[in-house]
Amino acid sequence: MTEPPSDLVETRVAYDTVAADYADLLGGALAEAPLERALLGTFAELVQAGGGGRVADVGCGPGRITTHLDKLGLDACGVDLSPGMVEVARRRYPGLLFEVGTMTDLAFADGGLAGLVAWYSVIHTPPERLPLVFAEFARVLRPGGHLLMAFQSPYGDDVEPRRIEQAYGHTLALDAYRLPARRVTDLLAAAGVAVTTTVVRQPEEREKTPQAYLMARRQP
Repeated sequence: MTEPPSDLVETRVAYDTVAADYADLLGGALAEAPLERALLGTFAELVQAGGGGRVADVGCGPGRITTHLDKLGLDACGVDLSPGMVEVARRRYPGLLFEVGTMTDLAFADGGLAGLVAWYSVIHTPPERLPLVFAEFARVLRPGGHLLMAFQSPYGDDVEPRRIEQAYGHTLALDAYRLPARRVTDLLAAAGVAVTTTVVRQPEEREKTPQAYLMARRQP
């Protein structure tokens, strides 16, 4: 059996460690985030206008975005690398489907999704592996299917790596990457997913960096 990359193991261990506290601390964050709610609402309307269908929240964590998508009328399910996060999500939202999985090997058929949300879930992926992730997103999205991404972005044009050693009240060992929106747009285009909307907002309160949001569509 092939050993998973060390960063994948680190990410899984870190989020297993913080799962319960992460869920408690961020559980009500959307209620204070009108821009994020508006973007998720627009995504839901686009999926519904295209005929609806299954939507995956990839990197769903404790399921807070998944359940919001469900409340918006979407057929939403969640996938996360961390069994601890999936356990919390299943306990909090027993009516929704949550599975353990990786972004480079999603358990969906080719073209099986009407939409995919990656809400801050690619930030721990080394930049050299992002093309594999985006190729998998393209594979599972049907032609015309919608993608919504959120991620931390640097002020400049270069990827900014950082090491996380403390978060959510725990000691961790985890890498994260701040990604320029233009670079992500280009990588998605190479995978056959065209960005239609780019929003970058300045940091608020405890944030240290701009936040980027991309809406995109799978090309025929």
